[in-house]
Amino acid sequence: MNKKLAIVALLVLNFASCKTGKTVTKNNESKDLFNLFEEDLNVKPFYSDKKGVMGKNGMVASAHFEASQAGINILKQGGNAIDAAIATHFALAVVFPFAGNLGGGGFAVIRDKAGKAYTLDFREKAPLKAHRDMYLDANGDVINGLSTKGHLASGVPGSVDGMVELHKKLGKLSWAKLLEPAITLAENGVVMTEREAFGLNNNTIVFKEVNGTNTPYFIKPDGSKWAKGDLLIQKDLAKTLKLIQEHKRAGFYEGEVAKKIVAEMQNGGGIISMEDLTKYHSVWRTPIVSDYKNYKIITMPPSSSGGVALMQLLRLVEPYPIKTWGWNSPKTTQVMIEAERRVYADRAKWMGDSDFIKVPITELISRAYLEKRFSDFNENLATKSADVSAGVVPGYESDETTHYSVVDKDGNSVSITTTLNGAFGSKVVVNEAGFLMNNEMEDFSVKAGVPNMFGLTGSKANEIAPEKRMLSSMTPTIVEKDGQFLMAVGTPGGSTIITSVYQTILNVIEHGMTMQQAVNALKFHHQWLPDRTVFEKNAFTEKTLDELKKKSYQMDEMSGSLGRMDCILKRPDGILEGASDPRADNTSVGY
Repeated sequence: MNKKLAIVALLVLNFASCKTGKTVTKNNESKDLFNLFEEDLNVKPFYSDKKGVMGKNGMVASAHFEASQAGINILKQGGNAIDAAIATHFALAVVFPFAGNLGGGGFAVIRDKAGKAYTLDFREKAPLKAHRDMYLDANGDVINGLSTKGHLASGVPGSVDGMVELHKKLGKLSWAKLLEPAITLAENGVVMTEREAFGLNNNTIVFKEVNGTNTPYFIKPDGSKWAKGDLLIQKDLAKTLKLIQEHKRAGFYEGEVAKKIVAEMQNGGGIISMEDLTKYHSVWRTPIVSDYKNYKIITMPPSSSGGVALMQLLRLVEPYPIKTWGWNSPKTTQVMIEAERRVYADRAKWMGDSDFIKVPITELISRAYLEKRFSDFNENLATKSADVSAGVVPGYESDETTHYSVVDKDGNSVSITTTLNGAFGSKVVVNEAGFLMNNEMEDFSVKAGVPNMFGLTGSKANEIAPEKRMLSSMTPTIVEKDGQFLMAVGTPGGSTIITSVYQTILNVIEHGMTMQQAVNALKFHHQWLPDRTVFEKNAFTEKTLDELKKKSYQMDEMSGSLGRMDCILKRPDGILEGASDPRADNTSVGY
């Protein structure tokens, strides 16, 4: 065997293995992944060679080791996956202020051990005093920064109410026990990683600008910079968590904490009132439960656009032999890009809060509609986004974020994505309460047709209105095979969440990857406007890029990365594989 073939064989062998040796699919099916790379052995399909974490009795995958450990400890104490998810959520609010939160919101997808699916929408709401043109000047132009930074950028938080609702409906252990890990972490301190220290240091100026004389403890009193190994102690946050522990929902939306939120808003020009906090409630919604080939997909309905978009993407490529074509081959990539282009155009027109507008979910994910949607696909030439508009639905009138997945020994599974929106949200720290507020108002269509901070364009369906939930791209998802749990998937990433989840699922189902390999695999993204495909370095061979460019695709290598996945797969032998993204500090813990 010559050297080139030997290296390829070694790659195939490495691909077919995971930490304990078994694969999701047959080894001969996994070889397709490397067909593309035989001509260029300098190109590797993975961001890193990080291995998955194995567990027999339970698994938690989250953005931080301490949060995952908090969840595992709850499982070991007899809690179920829902209990562990709640403990993980509150721990993330302490150890991962970048996106973990009390002052934000999110979405939960749950599949219980009997196979019943639930979805909870605890997305933030626009305050009662919000109005359509609140971020426009006298000429009707968007005032830069007003919806992204400072007090006016914040929607009414939903995270605490969401956790209370999850516990009320599906929890097992006592509420007090679930808050204990977060309180301990806040009181005793969290050892900072290099990435976390950098994030805080990088935002020192804006923290001072937004919070004025109420300097938060995210800034060192002596003015020095944070460093890896420093201890972040959060006494004010510990007090807030104790009030939530004692009074549940009332510990946040009423009483002392609520008064502090309102005072903070008044001091900084925000509009969240005591009435806003009192009236906020999360909503149990009907899950999107649909099929891709012989897999059942359980995902989130609006006010998240993620579930509808994911089902559209999967079904648009369903007729094509992408397993045979191979991972990130020219043909596979082309049909995926064209699917993404059309789906994001639909998102811009049809998606919004279903409590305010009619979202035609059934029509948008129907195979008949999608077949018509793809009827103008030309395998020889890229479609121009300028020539693509939202599809016609008959009879119808017209990110930073964090994700965590939990599975317990009984088969309960939870996939939750939660957010403050931008990094550290609006940068507003509620004085004497110790937590950051979101800047989710930016996720509305501040002005129809004007892109938001993630470059996403929206329409009237997502315009600002009092008590309306802003549209999201969050896509927490659970996949079933033959009536059994297969995987829980999700990621942060703003507009790229949907495409990252999409590719990760296909990496397992079609390309035979282990869960960790599917997470590690290099990714790409297209969102209709702007008309370009961005991709991680080495995601494509030069041959593939040349073929796509000849068909008029704009292919732009990015300097950063896509996604920060936290996923769990149940392998054929029953072992759970936790897969946390090597692109950040994300860590899976199992037992």
